[in-house]
Amino acid sequence: MTYCLGIRIKSGLVALADTRLTSGTDTASARKLYTYKREQNTFFLMTSGLRSVRDKAMTYFEEFIEEELVEKGKVYEAVNEFGEILKKVGKEDKHSIESSGLSFNLHTVIGGQFKNDHEPKMYLVYPEGNWVEITEGYPFVIIGNSGYGKPILKRTLTYNSSIKFALKTGFLSFDSTRVSVNDVGYPIDVVIYKRDSHEFIERRYEDKELHYVSEFWADKLSAAIKQVPDDWTEDLLRSK
Repeated sequence: MTYCLGIRIKSGLVALADTRLTSGTDTASARKLYTYKREQNTFFLMTSGLRSVRDKAMTYFEEFIEEELVEKGKVYEAVNEFGEILKKVGKEDKHSIESSGLSFNLHTVIGGQFKNDHEPKMYLVYPEGNWVEITEGYPFVIIGNSGYGKPILKRTLTYNSSIKFALKTGFLSFDSTRVSVNDVGYPIDVVIYKRDSHEFIERRYEDKELHYVSEFWADKLSAAIKQVPDDWTEDLLRSK
């Protein structure tokens, strides 16, 4: 499984992706978060789904990046191109994939800022090639194992949150997922994009580097639960 999180806030973008690959009892690491820059056209891309679909789509997309990306003015144009590539791969491979019992599945998050974008943009592309924009009303998207990491983001994150706050809540969202399942784990790749910078800040973190943050959060959660009002439990506990 995969955990990839994209956050779009007023001051920029934050992307976080785990690197764990599982196959039966075997585990390995592979990058799932990629960054690209051609002159002022800057974007990241994350995927979750069938690896064969991802590899073929990315091979085709690399040609677009090399030959046409610099000519585009807005992020959605690159998103449209990736959507068309997914449709092409679907025509070529969907029947054979589904006849073997697998699902034609690839969800993709693309975010960045091109030379004619007045602000950073982020999109979720579905396996069928259509897409939706991530807007300020719901400023994040998770692809892959999404259930465990959403609550903290939905309770705390807003479009006006700072990049630092988004980064912290994003990590805690990943950490909630990591401790709940065995197919999401370190190392994690983090990308930060500051509005109008046309540059990325990138870093890979190992478990040992952030273990103290996980322990701090676990201790604070335990202490907070003990402080939750419990007068409502008295009648229940006294009942026979």
